[in-house]
Amino acid sequence: MNLVNVHRGNIVESAHQGHIAVVDANGKLLYALGDPDAVVFARSSMKPIQAIPVVETGAADHYQFSDHDLALCCASHSSESIHTDRVLDILKRMGIEKEALQCGTHIPRSQETYQKLIVAGEELTPLYNNCSGKHTGMLATAKHMNEDLASYYLLTHPLQQRILETVSEMCDYLKEQIEIGIDGCGVPVHGLPLKNIAFGYAKMADTTKLSEKRAKMVTRITNAMMNAPEMVAGTNRFCTDFMRIGNGRFFGKVGAEGVYCLGDKETGLGIAVKIKDGNERAVYPATIHVLRELGLLSAEQLQALSDYRKPPLKNARGEKIGELVADFKLNKVV
Repeated sequence: MNLVNVHRGNIVESAHQGHIAVVDANGKLLYALGDPDAVVFARSSMKPIQAIPVVETGAADHYQFSDHDLALCCASHSSESIHTDRVLDILKRMGIEKEALQCGTHIPRSQETYQKLIVAGEELTPLYNNCSGKHTGMLATAKHMNEDLASYYLLTHPLQQRILETVSEMCDYLKEQIEIGIDGCGVPVHGLPLKNIAFGYAKMADTTKLSEKRAKMVTRITNAMMNAPEMVAGTNRFCTDFMRIGNGRFFGKVGAEGVYCLGDKETGLGIAVKIKDGNERAVYPATIHVLRELGLLSAEQLQALSDYRKPPLKNARGEKIGELVADFKLNKVV
């Protein structure tokens, strides 16, 4: 099913296909498109669920995590100074050096940060990895639980087993059936049916089906994301701008290879989108179109997100020569 068409001139030059699942907190699939049973790796969209043990083990309280700290644990950040400085601050509180981060290195998303590193003649380190916040949260949990720090990223580590159990519980899917891969930052990544991932987000949005203890922990995480959205992504990033216009209603998280997941605290809905070809450029217009189809965004909010709703195609001269347009109708599940 085509979700997003790429217009150049007067023709549709190419198209992005995908799957969509809209689920309520009871686990009922309400709307779908494509194959909601498709098993996909949620990638970084799983970070808010992976962060639950940081709070439940007591690590967040022990190391005095603020909303900004906790939001960073859920982040695919741009490596701006607000992100890297906070990672260093959390590590300092724990008495851990940045060399303990096992997330590997890549070029920072922030070009300003990258240019400063080049000018200063500094080498890239795992600090600038977009997942360094998540890894810092994992280190905090492992240290608080007196577990080995050098191997925290391995599936066999108690920390990763704790996360696997949490993913299974939140998404209502047997952990033995969860497909395990290795994410870009080296930790296990979890493969589940798209509708189960949406269910996990629905339970984070409407916590009434969770135990009182877990509901409190989950609410703390989602509120942290909405209170400090700049920590979840960064400047001119969809996650940050979307949560800002949501005013405490929506929390959302992008995942690599064309995944976006969000929860709506007003309706208790969980929404998961997967672009089949993995292209991130299509996932934002598709996600906004789902929200528009469901009547969850106001005209003002749609306008505020216009650059993501219909992203322009530009040539090397910076001229707009086309745009991406989401064009589909959700199927209501009877």
